[in-house]
Amino acid sequence: MGPQDAEAGADVLASGIHDAKNRLFEAQTLLARAAEEHGMPLADAGEAISGAAMRLSRTLVAYRLLRERQALAIAPVPVGELAEDALLTVRPRFGQCGIALDSECRFRGEWPLDRTLVCDVLVNALQNACRHARSAVRLEADLHEGRLRLSVNDDGAGYASPPPALAQDGRSGLGLFIAGRIAALHARRGRQGELSLRDGGPLGGALFELLLP
Repeated sequence: MGPQDAEAGADVLASGIHDAKNRLFEAQTLLARAAEEHGMPLADAGEAISGAAMRLSRTLVAYRLLRERQALAIAPVPVGELAEDALLTVRPRFGQCGIALDSECRFRGEWPLDRTLVCDVLVNALQNACRHARSAVRLEADLHEGRLRLSVNDDGAGYASPPPALAQDGRSGLGLFIAGRIAALHARRGRQGELSLRDGGPLGGALFELLLP
């Protein structure tokens, strides 16, 4: 198989992922409608479908980033609205798990970024934090050394060793790869965005920081 055949095969795979993701979202809509009309307890099934669809969606994003086909849509975005978008997406899950979720935006002005991709990074970070937190997760936004800093902190046990960027535990993998690439693709005035993972922060557990120039 030559390089062109491999590329064609990868494109077919990506197309299949896209179609499967759309079918899962359709199934989730049908489940929600059935639950509402017939009072059926389908919350667990809906959540499983939603998780599978999100996984496929992130796989597709990873493919496009690797093939350099994911163009950023950079525009000034109100940081407060960006944070609220992410919080609204994950709040139902936090309620089901009994994990407290709060936020503090010390910078609420506009910042040039890709709203959709950065929001997805925050949602993924919040979902991971929810899985590992004991009781609380916090989202913060501020300015740090001339860059926008978006951080997610939990009160869990923290990151395992080896360093998070190299670890193969539940906190690394596809979501971390995508977050790192999205950060690096945000470049301005000779500076690139970056991802920082460490322990500490106000809640003492794992601290996820996305820094955008």
